[in-house]
Amino acid sequence: MAGAALVTGGSSGIGLAIARMLRDEGFDLTLVSRRPEKVEAAAAELGAAAVAANMAEAEDCARVVAEHRDRFGRLDVLVNSAGVGIGGTVEDLPPKSLDLQLDLNLRGLFLVTQAAIPALRESRGWIVNLASIAGTVPTPGLATYGATKAAVIALTRSLNEELDTAGVRAIALCPGFVDTPMAQWSGIDPADMIRPEDCAEVVRMCLRLSPQARIPQVVIERMGSSNADVH
Repeated sequence: MAGAALVTGGSSGIGLAIARMLRDEGFDLTLVSRRPEKVEAAAAELGAAAVAANMAEAEDCARVVAEHRDRFGRLDVLVNSAGVGIGGTVEDLPPKSLDLQLDLNLRGLFLVTQAAIPALRESRGWIVNLASIAGTVPTPGLATYGATKAAVIALTRSLNEELDTAGVRAIALCPGFVDTPMAQWSGIDPADMIRPEDCAEVVRMCLRLSPQARIPQVVIERMGSSNADVH
């Protein structure tokens, strides 16, 4: 399978690893990230198009899909990897931190997907949503982050039901700690973390499924971890 893919949060971490895999599989790529210098550098490495955009802004969510489609004429894979995690208990988390996580992790993902559905219907494509193991287990200190990821899992399942007859499939990836800048606060040795490429390999597997099969959710546990080990 080859075609064109749009990857939000595509300038680093899991998003970049998935983008690199898609490039190797022959896909044309649009990478999206908030900081122009980062996304342009990643796009130059992969021979991809770069779009600087803030996925917490509704206008940007629609714009990135329109720019991708104008450039490539089709959309076969949407990867929603943009996200943020801010530590804080339910009792103490400031409203600004609550709003940012809701806006980026859930609202932005919803709006990009909404804008992309017409093109994905045409291609009978895939939606890849980066959730987290935090959306499947209690996450004290990251309760808001975990709640947004649980919502992403629920949204993914609803997308599969709504788009079933159109042949569009969605998967929620739910990894534990992955060796990315976002996980540096954990204090875990990067050598003991899940590799971003592990997430990319799950996506590669999905792309090779027959049209009759889908995988709505994959939990990727870190070896030696406890249930509290979150991405």
